[in-house]
Amino acid sequence: MTEPALRHPEKAHKPDRPSPPKPAWIRVKAPVSREYQETRDLMRALKLNTVCEEAACPNIGECWKQKHATVMILGAVCTRACAFCNVATGKPSALDPHEPEHVAAAVGRLGLDHIVVTSVDRDDLSDGGAGHFVETIKAIRRQAPGTTIEVLTPDFLKKDGAIEAVVAARPDVFNHNLETVPRLYRAVRPGARYAASLELLARVKQIDPSMFTKSGLMVGLGETIDEVEALMDDLRGSDVDFLTIGQYLQPTPKHHAVARFVAPAEFAGLKEQAFAKGFLMVSASPLTRSSYFAGDDFMKLRAARAANFASS
Repeated sequence: MTEPALRHPEKAHKPDRPSPPKPAWIRVKAPVSREYQETRDLMRALKLNTVCEEAACPNIGECWKQKHATVMILGAVCTRACAFCNVATGKPSALDPHEPEHVAAAVGRLGLDHIVVTSVDRDDLSDGGAGHFVETIKAIRRQAPGTTIEVLTPDFLKKDGAIEAVVAARPDVFNHNLETVPRLYRAVRPGARYAASLELLARVKQIDPSMFTKSGLMVGLGETIDEVEALMDDLRGSDVDFLTIGQYLQPTPKHHAVARFVAPAEFAGLKEQAFAKGFLMVSASPLTRSSYFAGDDFMKLRAARAANFASS
């Protein structure tokens, strides 16, 4: 029998970690639209999980009103317990063999031009869930051949062949988030390794130089500007094309506290710095998330590459 999932059981005994009050620029309206409810009902009918709900994304009302949902495969229970994440931690259940086809059906029924497929970490699986990503990509290609596909994968730590398998399935964008600067990994992302995540992104480009790569960073966790700039340099060293930068929001009082709320003008400065370092596409704002306006950004990314080729 599967053990019940817990919300970060190792934190249950720890005191609350208060964050400062949210400024006006970070507040969002509660989701109330008809389209939001229709998207929610479709996810329930197809028994699909979304990172929009599981990670308590602040943009869910806006995105689901446009019927843009980020599907989370491999179940809803993660084998890791990152201090920033609201996804349940525990012993996952067996994979649903019908999940790839259900994802493809959702893409078709929502009429998506671009889909982001992400997942929990599945350290319990021999391939880390890579095979399920592959089957999901194939299913979408069969049912919605015109839809572009972005995968936001875990790090596949110590899973030989996993990265290669996903790249071979030919997603249009391979995304893997660094999340934070290396100094904060032990506190924020203890199950991951900064160097391994950088190597994953570099490996994707080694296998297929034409594949777009993408990574994301949260700010407001206690990092310094110098550390953020060094992270940008590391990503460019791995030939990453697209960077997203957003404000960290504390999901519950038991999670890592917000050190500070970064002002919109600072995000504009970070965006300018990132473009200066050579990224083809940068999205940076308090509410930016990996999948926020991902389809629109993919079109800009593709146009930026074409412009670079034309000018070279």
